[in-house]
Amino acid sequence: MDHITPPTGGTALASDGVARQAPPMIVSASYKTDIPAFYGRWFRNRLDAGFADVVNPWGGTPFRVDLRREAVDGFVFWTRNAAPFLEELDRLSAMAWPFVVQVTMTGYPRALERSVIPTEAAIAQIRALSRRFGRRSVVWRYDPILITDLTETEFHRAQFAELARALSGSLDEVTLSFTNIYRKTGANLERLRREQGIAWRDPEDPEKRALLAELGLLAREAGITPTLCAQPDLLADPLVAAACIDARRLSDVAGYEIAAVTKGNRPGCLCAQSRDIGAYDSCPHGCVYCYAVGRPDTAKRKHRAHDPDGGFLMARSLA
Repeated sequence: MDHITPPTGGTALASDGVARQAPPMIVSASYKTDIPAFYGRWFRNRLDAGFADVVNPWGGTPFRVDLRREAVDGFVFWTRNAAPFLEELDRLSAMAWPFVVQVTMTGYPRALERSVIPTEAAIAQIRALSRRFGRRSVVWRYDPILITDLTETEFHRAQFAELARALSGSLDEVTLSFTNIYRKTGANLERLRREQGIAWRDPEDPEKRALLAELGLLAREAGITPTLCAQPDLLADPLVAAACIDARRLSDVAGYEIAAVTKGNRPGCLCAQSRDIGAYDSCPHGCVYCYAVGRPDTAKRKHRAHDPDGGFLMARSLA
């Protein structure tokens, strides 16, 4: 881009009981929920207001994220469906505000992903995002890799090969990871086993490494760089460690350097420092492996109660 002036940083606001970040900052929207698919109007309202209020999930403390242009270097969006958000992406692009869209697409059976868009639509959407905003503006996520009766290793080999061929030329990175069996994830998978008789398993590391290496080679054959998200013990050629919030990629999109320090949110995470404006237990997609949702019915209830005009994505009484 020509004649683009990068953010210069904002001034910390006076304290009124709500902590604020020291800008400029990359904003994540959001690894806790799917803002592009379900909360686009809220995001537009927050951008117009110049801030978003967030509740720290570990202590309940509220803080304010400054969303003024001078305070935000760029955005990283995480989604299963960017179509409802295209108007907002167009708006950001017109304002020369850099962003990267991380699109998760696995094509798992409906028993595992209850309400995501069809795989064919997701492929078409990624291709369209690439044409509209550039190849560096979109990253495909084939994660988490989940091993069940319906998705054994043979399923992943065939599925990933087909998807990689379909996306060849449209993007330059695919991020992979195996399912981390967090408390919420394990509870949902056990519920799946009890209620639908679909068994799951967490393979030993050598099996995981072997499958990741195979998928990585398939990605390379399609001209796509395979990266691995925050699982350094499973890293094997031809994969390299992922930085999902990537200041270098944002810099390429922006046309100027975006300086950021690496500050991952878990061991092995190489993400640049950022602020996330989402909320847990608010994505109604219903994916059984999701680390961010305890019970799908709770997420649906919170989604119905969402106020797009509120400062918080979810009112504090619902958080």
